[in-house]
Amino acid sequence: MKERIFVVEDDESIRRLLEFALTSQGYEVSGFPNALEALENMKEEPPALVLMDIMMEGLSGLEAVRLMRAAPRLRQVAVILLTARGMEEDKINGLDAGADDYITKPFSVMELCARVRALLRRAGGNRGRRQGDLVFDGIELSPSRHEVCVDGQTVELTLKEFALLQYLMERPDQSVSRQELLDGVWGTDALGESRTLDIHVGTLRQKLGDDAGNSRFIKTVRGVGYRFIAAEA
Repeated sequence: MKERIFVVEDDESIRRLLEFALTSQGYEVSGFPNALEALENMKEEPPALVLMDIMMEGLSGLEAVRLMRAAPRLRQVAVILLTARGMEEDKINGLDAGADDYITKPFSVMELCARVRALLRRAGGNRGRRQGDLVFDGIELSPSRHEVCVDGQTVELTLKEFALLQYLMERPDQSVSRQELLDGVWGTDALGESRTLDIHVGTLRQKLGDDAGNSRFIKTVRGVGYRFIAAEA
């Protein structure tokens, strides 16, 4: 499957040039004239990498990167900032905002493509992630590998425990009712099994090293059900 790259650049001529160059390198490329439009499209399926201009009307590239790093699903997306600025302070500000690399205009398209390849190699080697993986602070779930890691250590789960965790992680910071979880994970198999969910949540917490009294991953929502904690409130 082709790796997806977003090009966020308000100068149409530069944006089109980068789209063409990266597409010719075998990437799936989408271009956006502003950061807000790009961020909205990231909600559906995060790209592998973003080329982000800094100086744009409305939301700046730096502000967009800070928003990405604050969003659990977007924290791992690689970012290269593009800007006409070349001062050392601007580079520092960009990297402090969460960017992985920085290149100033005018730039060589060949050099930029080389940096893209290098950054994607590093990202792939560090994370080993595939599309569809769910990654939050300290925990990663891979449906394609049917694998869960907590703090870098693989955790062995039963099929139902895995399905329960995946259902919650796909709805981060949302309170999910007990009935919805029973219907979504067990379906008709859960009819009459009033304690099934509680038992599985208990064993799942134990395997994840979670504490019901001081939840790190799965929080009990009294009178409702459970919530996966994506970020600190």
